[in-house]
Amino acid sequence: MLLGTFMLVIDRIYMLSPLQVVTLLTAFIALLVGYQWRHKQQLQQVLSQPLDYRCMVFLQQALPIYQKLTEPLKQNLHQLMKQFLHEKQFVGCAGLVITDEMKWITSAQACLLILNKPTTVYRSLKWIYIYPSSFFTERDNVDLAGVVSRQRHNLLGESWSNGKVILSWDDVKQGVQNFEDGHNVTLHEFAHQLDAESGRTNGAPLMYNAADYLSWAKILNKEFLQLQFDSQHGIHSVLSSYGATNPAEFFAVATEVFFEQPFALAHNHHELFEQLLHYYRVDPRQWK
Repeated sequence: MLLGTFMLVIDRIYMLSPLQVVTLLTAFIALLVGYQWRHKQQLQQVLSQPLDYRCMVFLQQALPIYQKLTEPLKQNLHQLMKQFLHEKQFVGCAGLVITDEMKWITSAQACLLILNKPTTVYRSLKWIYIYPSSFFTERDNVDLAGVVSRQRHNLLGESWSNGKVILSWDDVKQGVQNFEDGHNVTLHEFAHQLDAESGRTNGAPLMYNAADYLSWAKILNKEFLQLQFDSQHGIHSVLSSYGATNPAEFFAVATEVFFEQPFALAHNHHELFEQLLHYYRVDPRQWK
């Protein structure tokens, strides 16, 4: 709403006198500051309250690794989830009615990725759209000859740069029910959200210092090229061949395996595992 009002003023600014421009901009800044202050106060109030007891009981039953977390990590997860649930809007699609359990299991998995590290709790993310099952989308496809065709795609999830994540509930449930098969649509799509925080979704999320980018680029590029080679030649890998699509998908696929099959990843891709261990600042091997 504030942004819409501001854009309307900008669109008609040529019609205003300098004094009117200054007055309107001052009023807008005051409104913005007031909004941020209220949001901060509301968030502090939310964070000061314990996580819903029903949610904690549900996590013990529904999220296999929850009971294996240390007490400090559990408390960290609770705080992150409270902020996530306060700031994000869940929307049911195709007739799906959103329940508390859907919110809890989605937010818990999303917040696993930001445990124990500096985070804005997906600041750019505003909406999570959930379909009952896989959903279809139509996109333009350009072939090698430059011919554009409209193609229909069946998707389990999507992550958009405009503040949206879209998920298939059937696949969210499947991912959490089998948290050891290396496939998890929630972890995958929220890894894309982390990737996008750097300004581009390119497989290089925000790092802690400049040196981290050098080692990250060297090792992930080597592993990405190896996965492309393996996929082209039918060589089995603990990493899904979908990760060979591009560096962004490689990071998301590697994230799934890091959290669900950490021993296999550490054994078969030690350097890649160490990079993810440094980035995520948790060791999922301790939860298995």
